[in-house]
Amino acid sequence: MNPLYIGTNILPQLADFLKNRAFSKIAILLDENTLLHCYPQLKPYLPAHHLIQIKSGEAHKTLATCETIWQQMTDLNLDRWSVLVNLGGGVIGDMGGFCAAVFKRGLYFVQVPTTLLAQVDASVGGKTGIDFHGLKNHLGVYKEPQAVFINPDFLKTLPQRELKSGYAEIIKHWLIADAATFEQQRFVGLFTENWEQLIRQSVTIKSEVVSADPLEGGYRKVLNFGHTVGHAVESYLLAKPGSEVLHGEAVAVGMLCEGWLSKEKGLLTEEELSKIEVFIFSVYDKVNLAFDDLKPIVQLALQDKKNTNATINCTLLQGIGKAVYDQPVTLPEIEASLRYYNLL
Repeated sequence: MNPLYIGTNILPQLADFLKNRAFSKIAILLDENTLLHCYPQLKPYLPAHHLIQIKSGEAHKTLATCETIWQQMTDLNLDRWSVLVNLGGGVIGDMGGFCAAVFKRGLYFVQVPTTLLAQVDASVGGKTGIDFHGLKNHLGVYKEPQAVFINPDFLKTLPQRELKSGYAEIIKHWLIADAATFEQQRFVGLFTENWEQLIRQSVTIKSEVVSADPLEGGYRKVLNFGHTVGHAVESYLLAKPGSEVLHGEAVAVGMLCEGWLSKEKGLLTEEELSKIEVFIFSVYDKVNLAFDDLKPIVQLALQDKKNTNATINCTLLQGIGKAVYDQPVTLPEIEASLRYYNLL
């Protein structure tokens, strides 16, 4: 993995990085939120640069938006020695990385994540991608950024709901690899005063997993705990105006469903499942899923990228702090897990 910088003093390091690499041109990809709240903090440190602005939100993580980015990159005459600085959350990082990776067969890019979700998950690991016809991250490539610069001060610009969304990925990292921290933090929750420490811990877990399996041939799949059901819920509700949920909110649903599946398969105890449920519901409101929603959500799980033919390969928990991947689950089992969630 390429360099990763974490701290409230990383903006001068970003400036040095951009100057010392002598990129031919610098473009900053941002949305209306990061233009208003984050770009002013960054601007004084940047060499000469151009702005590429898109609309915020998962609904715009599409090929159509990519076309506008590629057109602006073309209009700016960016070449393969230029760099795209992705200033934003998971949508900006995923889509900016994807656009850079395929533009002229590969442009340099740097991640400057501004949301908790992007700082602990989306910016680390080299996954890039966009949604396609309502399917989450259906198109994408593996491409490492030149560097990642994580400034916890950007979290001060976030509404509480966005913080909660990113926190779901931190919880996931504890559940798959750090039982001791889960045990400590389940009594603290979002009341933490040290985001930088939690970010460092979370990024360390993800980085170690990614380094062991960069292209998700096996072990890296442990990072998908909560995401088989979570992505299906997120994709389904994204297509229902007024019912959309944030990524982390959907992952919280997924972790509860896949935790229950782990218990049903004898991998997780009733007591462990109860701890997970109590903790997650102390942070997240319940997502309303109507009875008629369940079967279409289950069908979306068939599109999960970890599947083999018609087998749904899930990551489950073999106790808190240990994940096991490629666990086959059936469509009726996923539907049963969603019914269980509805009864909680």
